[in-house]
Amino acid sequence: MTDNNKLMAEKILAAVGGKENISNATHCMTRLRLNLKDTSIPKKDDLMAIQGIIAVVESGGQYQIVIGQNVAKVYPEFTRLAGLIAEKPIDENLDQPKEKLTLKSIGSRLMNYLSGSMTPLIPALIGAAMFKTIQVVIGPDLLHLVSAQDDTYLLCGFVYSAFFYFLPIFLGFTAARKLGASQLLGAMLGALLLVPDFTALNGQTFHIYGFLSTKVYDYSQSILPIILTVWVMTYVERFFKRIVPDVLSTIFVPFLTLLITVPIELIALAPLGNILGDFIGRGLIGFGDFGGFIAIALVAALWEFLVMTGMHQVLILFAIAGIAQNGYDNFVTVAGFAATWAAFGMAFGAFIKIRNKEQKATAFGAFVSGILGGVTEPALYGIGMRYKRPFIALAIGGGLGGLYAGLTGVANYLMGASNFLSVLGFVGGGTTNIINGCIGSFIAFSATALLTYFIGFEKESEALKEGK
Repeated sequence: MTDNNKLMAEKILAAVGGKENISNATHCMTRLRLNLKDTSIPKKDDLMAIQGIIAVVESGGQYQIVIGQNVAKVYPEFTRLAGLIAEKPIDENLDQPKEKLTLKSIGSRLMNYLSGSMTPLIPALIGAAMFKTIQVVIGPDLLHLVSAQDDTYLLCGFVYSAFFYFLPIFLGFTAARKLGASQLLGAMLGALLLVPDFTALNGQTFHIYGFLSTKVYDYSQSILPIILTVWVMTYVERFFKRIVPDVLSTIFVPFLTLLITVPIELIALAPLGNILGDFIGRGLIGFGDFGGFIAIALVAALWEFLVMTGMHQVLILFAIAGIAQNGYDNFVTVAGFAATWAAFGMAFGAFIKIRNKEQKATAFGAFVSGILGGVTEPALYGIGMRYKRPFIALAIGGGLGGLYAGLTGVANYLMGASNFLSVLGFVGGGTTNIINGCIGSFIAFSATALLTYFIGFEKESEALKEGK
């Protein structure tokens, strides 16, 4: 299997123009994400001919190669062959042509930054959320197996808080890595917001360097304060790297970077991020409360298409901020869950309908990857992109599920698994919320499966013919 991963990595590297054409390489759960110096070199047909590649997408300033969950095994082989260090940020190539600044390019860079900062945290986020799920299920909110004072119940809460409370530290690290800045300085600026003696001053005025003052807020579980701070820190650090002699850089670059960035963070960026996060969180809740069922249905219908472009990462970022601020989300994740169950239904409907053995196996694999692994790309690219018509079923089914969830006021209380366990996110809202959440998911799944079965394939499609 290792040889297969190495062979795939070799073929991909050759197809994208060799290591000389790569300035950075990262990966998420299903995609190898490349920043290329010349995007005209790769040929999509050559890449698609490589066994194991599901699709090729250009999005967010990246050349994204959809491999599936095996990407985690291909990535180390690829970085080794390309001469990259996976654990460290790749220095920018100063000879790389500058992209012209337009509204489109700025938006693309912003999305790239946000998604690149959040994606590495997804495994930890899911792990923490699963502990919260266990806490809710065994605790007094559902099965009453243990009391709220039980050590097991408390431990599950501690594990959950270990991720979400200290989120600014983790984000500081990953955001700095994404921008090619010092990862530990980014984490340190996140930790600064959580120092116990500092947080104890919540609501009070704090003086910086004796002549600057700021009001202290609670920045635990926050996202935007550190996202803004690391972005500014990157430019400050680059400036001092240019002017400080190499012999002094080890001491003075980090010191001067912090000296300048800390007051900017505490006086401007962190409070601004807090205000924006509060505004976004309350805005999403308000949107879901007042006539938002139409918007929920629309987002649910379009969600999986956003997944294909990577744009859903930005919405998820805002949803996490909303849950941290309000304790629940009744818009983004509700729509996302409906769409996810619709994708499961599309794969299941295709599996039942298809007669060609090889394509039937592909559909079954896509269904299993989704319902168990929470990964919908195999269904989107292996079924939707391949046969086209199932996308119609996906949009309608997702929209119907989202419409029901919106009309009944379903809310999600957890950012966790996107597989069959996603329905546990509805537990925090009581029995009615659980029932309506499950009904909405069932509507999305069954409607999409039925529509895929009846209208998803043309009569002359190869998928409907017996064969290997």
